[in-house]
Amino acid sequence: MQTRITKLLEIEYPVIQGGMAWVANAALAANVSKVGGIGFIGAANAPAEWVRSEIRRAKEITDKPIGVNVMLLSEHVDEVAQVVAEEGVKAVTTGAGNPAKYMKQWKEAGIRVIPVVASVAMARMMERAGADAIVAEGMESGGHIGEQTTMSLLPQVVDAVSVPVIGAGGIGDGRGMAAALMLGAEAVQLGTRFIVAKESTVSQAYKDRVIGAKDIDSVVTGRSTGHPVRSLRNTMTRQYLEMEKNNVSFEELEHLTLGALRKAVVDGDVAMGTVMAGQIAGMIKKEQTCAEIIQEIVQEAKETIKKCSIFAEDSCGNEAEHA
Repeated sequence: MQTRITKLLEIEYPVIQGGMAWVANAALAANVSKVGGIGFIGAANAPAEWVRSEIRRAKEITDKPIGVNVMLLSEHVDEVAQVVAEEGVKAVTTGAGNPAKYMKQWKEAGIRVIPVVASVAMARMMERAGADAIVAEGMESGGHIGEQTTMSLLPQVVDAVSVPVIGAGGIGDGRGMAAALMLGAEAVQLGTRFIVAKESTVSQAYKDRVIGAKDIDSVVTGRSTGHPVRSLRNTMTRQYLEMEKNNVSFEELEHLTLGALRKAVVDGDVAMGTVMAGQIAGMIKKEQTCAEIIQEIVQEAKETIKKCSIFAEDSCGNEAEHA
């Protein structure tokens, strides 16, 4: 399954692990890279020296390419941008802003720059700024989301830019990967599926909540603030939605969720913590190693594409026969 993305990032499979805050540390990212995909350390709002130590820890685990997801709204972003340039990571994905300010610095360091976008306009802007590839992420994903679904966003972004596009949001197995490839993607980015990887260091309570999720268990909070977030339903989300319904202040909403992601990921508080997960959580039924996840997804994608090819051949044959 070689594509422009596998060549660009020098990886075996077109599978990318999303840089999830608090979840995507060196252990997870390195083990995804080790087995042929590419893992991204989630810098989130962490200080630069934490990011540096995680990059170095990942390099102790594997000599395969690794990346860092840089949150552009972080108060430490300037220092983090410098650290990733100094440490020589293979790629950077960016979210929550425009990475143009750091593009020259990263390019000179030989880093592939891959912004995550939720609209065609942003995709075009990022290509003009010099992006090497684009992640088109639909609203099915966990965490901060846009308004378009992957099914509608992905092909429009593919048509709008010439750089390779990575599909993200609502992709949890090989059928989803095959669908993304059929829509023009040249790789897929997975987040929720890797949360329950055996190498993932998130709390067992978090993993169990994802594994036990039903198809209707994800909910979006924060629409009233302009910063919608998808997570799994719990006591906190019910309180948050009720507060939104009653038009409470932004400050009160912020206070409710202060440190909530850490509560779930580190402390295992899945009642009052934010259990970020995408809509595909209902598909996930067990913990697996990163190798098992990638191999299963790639094999299923190949089989799905093969079935489509056979179906197309049969259709052509039937049409010819009727003609």
